[in-house]
Amino acid sequence: MLQALRVRDFRCYGQLDWDIPERGALLLGDNAQGKTSLIEAICVCLTLHSPRTGRLSRLVRHGCVQFGVSMDTQRDRRRVVWQEHRLEMQVDGNEVRDYAQYLNAAPPVAWLGNRDLGLVSGAAELRRDYLDFLGTQWHPEYREELLNYKRALKSRNLLLRHAKPDIRTLRSYAEVLARHGERLMVLREELVRLLEPHVADYHVRISGHSRELVSLHYDFSARPPLLQGIVQALGADLRAGFTTVGPHRDDVQLSIDGKPAAAYASEGQQRTLAVALMLAQASLLQTETGCAPVLLIDDIFGELDPQRRKALLEALPPDGQVFITTTHLNWLEGNRPPLQVQKIHQAALV
Repeated sequence: MLQALRVRDFRCYGQLDWDIPERGALLLGDNAQGKTSLIEAICVCLTLHSPRTGRLSRLVRHGCVQFGVSMDTQRDRRRVVWQEHRLEMQVDGNEVRDYAQYLNAAPPVAWLGNRDLGLVSGAAELRRDYLDFLGTQWHPEYREELLNYKRALKSRNLLLRHAKPDIRTLRSYAEVLARHGERLMVLREELVRLLEPHVADYHVRISGHSRELVSLHYDFSARPPLLQGIVQALGADLRAGFTTVGPHRDDVQLSIDGKPAAAYASEGQQRTLAVALMLAQASLLQTETGCAPVLLIDDIFGELDPQRRKALLEALPPDGQVFITTTHLNWLEGNRPPLQVQKIHQAALV
């Protein structure tokens, strides 16, 4: 349970101290007032990751050189500081150098954002980001393999852009990519297998159509052995200037009744499946970790029709904290807000 949040020089916030309500809060305010940044700060403090950017340096307030976010939970007090391209972590005042140690003690987090409504019909990158956000909290190896793979991929891509790249060095990077990439692919495939029944269950509950069969399938850009695929693609990589095969090019195929959802499902079916995917995060994390997740829901209720809004509200876990951002309360249609309303104006609680 999250109890207090302190933010310094994070996004639009100079300084903010917030005593968090027991069940969470409904954050109300106009656009560009800091609602999303506030729940993003919660996410970064708990997961060391932002669902809005891959670079933590972009979270530093304009004109500043570092940001700090600290949080009191029922279990501990944790703090993260980003400065000079380095992330510092503390738990109960003690420095933590190991990412896994820091993350293992944190409650799981599920992020449900407006961008995620495009999970079904959008680019493969959205589905990879979805898996990676979930996977780094699900399995202790996932984050390590993902970080190692991304480092090697960045270095190899830089080399591929040279006018005359060294083939021997490219081969060395290919071996590193294959080692970490194959492990990452195995973990992702297992995650998709575990995720499928949670998605199918929520799809039925939201749509009410129990006859629709939802399935998820991990789609490899190159089957193991990955090293063989990378070596065979060297010519294409040299022409393209980047690595063309590997888990950074993989996808998740989403189907309804055996047909690709992106191509054949109606807009309503796609939105139902997208909401089911978002809710399945929380369900799977609670099953796998035994802890109720913190739900961070960023401005999606206004984008859903009444049926899906009602289903989403009913599916919120009763034993977890929920934070919802919104620009208005019209979508409640006169009903009582599900959480305490906290107004935000110009990066301040009012």
